[in-house]
Amino acid sequence: MKKNLVLFDMDGTLTESRQKFDSFLLDSLLHLSEVADIGIVTGSDYDYLTEQMSPVIQHPRICNNLHLLPCNGTKYYKYVSDSFCLSADSDMRRFIGEKYFKCLMQSLAEYQWKVSSRGDMPLTGNFISFRGSLVNWCPIGRNANNEDRRVFQNMDVENAFRNVWLDRLRRYMDHLFDGEEILTCKLGGDTSFDIYPAGWDKTFCLSHFDHYKTKWFVGDRCYPNGNDYEIYKELEGNSYKTSCPKQTEEIINDVILRIKYQ
Repeated sequence: MKKNLVLFDMDGTLTESRQKFDSFLLDSLLHLSEVADIGIVTGSDYDYLTEQMSPVIQHPRICNNLHLLPCNGTKYYKYVSDSFCLSADSDMRRFIGEKYFKCLMQSLAEYQWKVSSRGDMPLTGNFISFRGSLVNWCPIGRNANNEDRRVFQNMDVENAFRNVWLDRLRRYMDHLFDGEEILTCKLGGDTSFDIYPAGWDKTFCLSHFDHYKTKWFVGDRCYPNGNDYEIYKELEGNSYKTSCPKQTEEIINDVILRIKYQ
C-alpha cells in the first residue's frame, strides 16, 4: 500500500485562474513529490490542464509521481513509458441518455442567447463545452481574455449573476428529471458553470486511489456552491482551503512537515 497522496485543484490553487503555472511553486512541488504522490484534479479538460501545468508535467523528477485528473477525475491519466496515458474515462452522454442530453444542450443554448442580450456582457466564443463527463457553460466564452474576465467578475459580484443562473439551472434540471437528482450544477472557476451526473464531483477521483493510506486535498472553491466543496469535506482533517498559489506554497510546506512527522 502506498502511503501518501496529495491532491490539488488547479485554477486558483496551483495557478491563477486560467493562467499558466508560475515556476515559483516548482521547488515546493518537487520536495513534496519526494514524500508523496501528487494529483491534479480539475473541472477543466486534459488540454487546458496540460497547457497550464506544462512545467510540472514535463519535470523529469515529478512526472513519475504525478496523476492527472481532468473533468473532476472522471478522466484519469497515468504516467507510463515516458508519457501520460488515459487510464479511465466516463461518459455523461451515455449515462443520462441521448434524449436528456439533447434537452440539456438545447436549454443551455437558449440560456446563452438570453444572457447575450445584456449590453454589459463580454462575448468571446466557445460558450458551451462538452468534455465527455461534464458540460461547462461559460456565458462570456472560454476565449475570454483577462479584461473580459475582469468585467464579468465585477458584474457577477455586483448582480450575483451566477447565483441567479445557478438557481435557474438547478430548477430546470429538477423539472427535467421529475425531481430525481440525476445532474448536479456547480460554479466552475470565476466565470462558468459545471454540470455533471450526481456524484461525479471531485470525490469521484478518490475511487482511483484506494491503495493510498492517507489522502490530502488543497483547493480554493471549498464553499457549498464551489466545485471543491465535496472533496474538501470528504477529506476533512487532511484538506486545506487556499486563496492563491502563494498561499498554496505555504500549505505544501506544512503538508510536507505533517507527512514527515506522521
